[in-house]
Amino acid sequence: MKWETVIGLEVHAELSTNTKIFCGCTTAYGGDPNTHVCPGCAGIPGTLPKLNRSVVEYAMRLGLALNCTISKRCMFDRKSYYYPDLPKAYQVSQLYAPICRDGYLTIDVDGQKKNIRIRQIHMEEDAGKLVHGVQGSLMDFNRGGVPLLEIVSQPDMRSAAEVIAYLEKLRETLMYLDICDCKMQEGSLRADINISIRRPGGEFGVRTETKNMNSFKAITRAIAYETERQIELLEDGEQVIQETRRWDDDKGTSTGMRSKENAQDYRYFPDPDLLPVVIDDAWLATIREHLPELAHEKRERYVRDYGISGDEASVLTVHKNISGLFEALAEQSGQPVESAHLITGEIMRLMNAAAIPPEDLSLDVSKLSTLIAFVTSGKVNRSAYKETIEAVLTHNADPETYIAEKGLLMVSDDSAITAAVDSVMAEQQDTVADYRSGKEKVFGFLMGQVMKKLGKAGNPDLAKQALEKALR
Repeated sequence: MKWETVIGLEVHAELSTNTKIFCGCTTAYGGDPNTHVCPGCAGIPGTLPKLNRSVVEYAMRLGLALNCTISKRCMFDRKSYYYPDLPKAYQVSQLYAPICRDGYLTIDVDGQKKNIRIRQIHMEEDAGKLVHGVQGSLMDFNRGGVPLLEIVSQPDMRSAAEVIAYLEKLRETLMYLDICDCKMQEGSLRADINISIRRPGGEFGVRTETKNMNSFKAITRAIAYETERQIELLEDGEQVIQETRRWDDDKGTSTGMRSKENAQDYRYFPDPDLLPVVIDDAWLATIREHLPELAHEKRERYVRDYGISGDEASVLTVHKNISGLFEALAEQSGQPVESAHLITGEIMRLMNAAAIPPEDLSLDVSKLSTLIAFVTSGKVNRSAYKETIEAVLTHNADPETYIAEKGLLMVSDDSAITAAVDSVMAEQQDTVADYRSGKEKVFGFLMGQVMKKLGKAGNPDLAKQALEKALR
């Protein structure tokens, strides 16, 4: 009998606020160790927290986007545990009254839609960071107190494909809400995976939690490994231990870190230094009114209003920076379809070749608009168009200057085109004979030879007409 994998996720999203959740220290990534720290971050007795209002509003934004019920009154709790990177020996979090409950996120896997239930979203502070080296383990508290949202799903996922679809949809939602940059390599988006196995339709098995994954590829591998490990244990007559495991991406394996705690092990109790947060209807209505257009809404609008394909719309919304470029270019050029072709084609190809991440893409929209006008008006052909795009992207070239200097304006001179065709007809007599005997596929070869003689500035439409006439 086959086994079924049961997966739930705890995703931590580091918020893009300017300051930490309970003090005025900067949240900027990097910096020398322990330079973004105040007495509150360091857990000095006698310091008092002051809640960052933006953290609450970011949580409300995400809760509304994920179809959650927003609590009119939420509270903070102390989660007690002893670890070197937690100087207060407790973390301020939310257990008993989180800010968001009972939502869902719709995913699409191979054309099948599925709602993944969100149990809760709660606000909390991040811990510091342990730096391991030859000198031993050192502590950097710069990250301590950085605001987090923890998004806790129900155990509704049954495969790595569903997990990745969920994380991709959640990541794009966070980015389009402009509340998290989602840079997994910097730790601003982290996922802990709770996995158990069971016979289909049976009771849930004992779950483990796998940590320390910084890419979707690592998450996929970790799910496969842990599923197989648990199946082997049960089929050998052994038991799965409820524990937290650490993923080693180099080895492709995980190891046990500690037994998996339950809520009671953390001795949660209401934080006496923080008042309850009361959210009235007016505040919630203001947040709802100012929600931005999300990625899936943009995709639908692009297909409906601009007439581009669903695949192109998906590429254009893969990152907020890409969709912003497309919308600006479509408006300025007045050519949304050509703008979509340009970005999803040559620009994405050049970005991938140069390993430019979407968040670092910076292009002059007016230059791209000018270039689109050149190709759609027939002033340059597609070959020259692609060459100029590369010059704009890699060297910030001015398209008009580049086209003029390189002599890329399209040659439409009848005599030059006729000469090129006549030359090819004389050089390729056997191929011409093949075409005239019915082998029409060789036309492409002959056309290529004509364009080769004309160079990148040749007019392909006129050249095709001249070649067809000569062959007749």
